[in-house]
Amino acid sequence: MSSFKNKKILITGGTGSFGKQMISYLIKRKFGEIIIFSRDEMKQWLLKESLHNRKDIKFIIGDVRDESRVLHAFKGVDYAIHAAATKIVPTSEKNPEECIKTNILGALNVIKASVENRVKKVIALSTDKASSPINLYGATKLCSDKLFISKYYEDLYTKFSVVRYGNVLGSRGSILPFFLSIKKKNLFPLTHPEMTRFFLSLDEAVNFVSFCFNEMTGGEIFIKKLPSILIKDLIKLISPNAKIKIIGLREGEKIHEQMIGVDDSLYTAEFKNHYEILPDMKLKLKKIKYFKGKKVKQNFFYSSNNTNKIKTSYLSKEILKIEKNL
Repeated sequence: MSSFKNKKILITGGTGSFGKQMISYLIKRKFGEIIIFSRDEMKQWLLKESLHNRKDIKFIIGDVRDESRVLHAFKGVDYAIHAAATKIVPTSEKNPEECIKTNILGALNVIKASVENRVKKVIALSTDKASSPINLYGATKLCSDKLFISKYYEDLYTKFSVVRYGNVLGSRGSILPFFLSIKKKNLFPLTHPEMTRFFLSLDEAVNFVSFCFNEMTGGEIFIKKLPSILIKDLIKLISPNAKIKIIGLREGEKIHEQMIGVDDSLYTAEFKNHYEILPDMKLKLKKIKYFKGKKVKQNFFYSSNNTNKIKTSYLSKEILKIEKNL
C-alpha cells in the first residue's frame, strides 16, 4: 500500500539524483502534489521541462538556510523528505562554515517549518559517514540526525525519522561515474588498497524511503541491510586489466564506512531487511515483537568490512545502466 496517496509531498534538494528518482517513483503511484524545493534555478527549469510542465509538480526556489523561505515552502505539506545537503567530503573540509549552515542550520529550519505547518511525517536522508564521524560532513550529518530524532519533538503532531544508507550507485558525486569517466585511460587512482564501501541503487534508496514512511512511528534511524565491495574489485569489474595507483587516504576519509557503531548497539533492533536505532528500547519493544524483530547483541557494529559482499552480476548490470546515461 502506498503511503503517498493524495498527499502533498515536499522534497528539499529535489533536483538531485535522489529527488529525480523519487519523482519517477511517485508518478507511477497516486499522489496529491509534489513540491521541489531547491536553490538552483537552471536545474529546476531542466527538470520541469523533462516533466512536461506537469501541474501537480511545483517548484520553489529557495535555500534550506533561509528560515522564512523554508517556512513558506512547507505550507500545506503532508510529508517531507529532507535531501538537501553539502555532502562532498573535501569540499566540506575546506568550507566548514558553509557545511554547518546547510547541514545543521538547514536541518533546524526544516524541523521548525515542519512543526509550525503541522507536517505529518518527515524523513531526513543521512549517510554512513554520520556513524563515528571523522570528517566535518559526517559530524554535521550526525548533528542533523540527532536534531531530527530529538526527544524534544517526540510528543508533537509531526513525526520525524532518519534514513541512513551508503553510496548510491550513479548518484551525483559518487565514485562509480568518476571511474567510468576515466575508463579509457585505464589508470585508476585508489586511496587505500583495502578500502570497502556500501553500495545501493537509486531504486533501492527510493523504495527504502517509501518503506520507512509506512513503518515510522517517530524517532527511529532506519538503516538498510546493504552489501559492500572492495573498491579495487569494483575497478577490476569496470576494467579487468586496469592499472591502479595508490595515492593515499584523503583528509577525513575512512578505509571502511560504518552505519551502526558499538555504542548504538544497546538501542538497535534487527529486522528482516533493515536495522533501526531506536530512541528508547523499552518503549519500542512492542514494535520489535509485532514486526518480528530482535535486539542486536551488545557491542554489535555494522560496517562495510563485516557485511555481505555485493553480487558481481548485479553490479555489472548497474554499471551498464549508468554507463549508458553518461
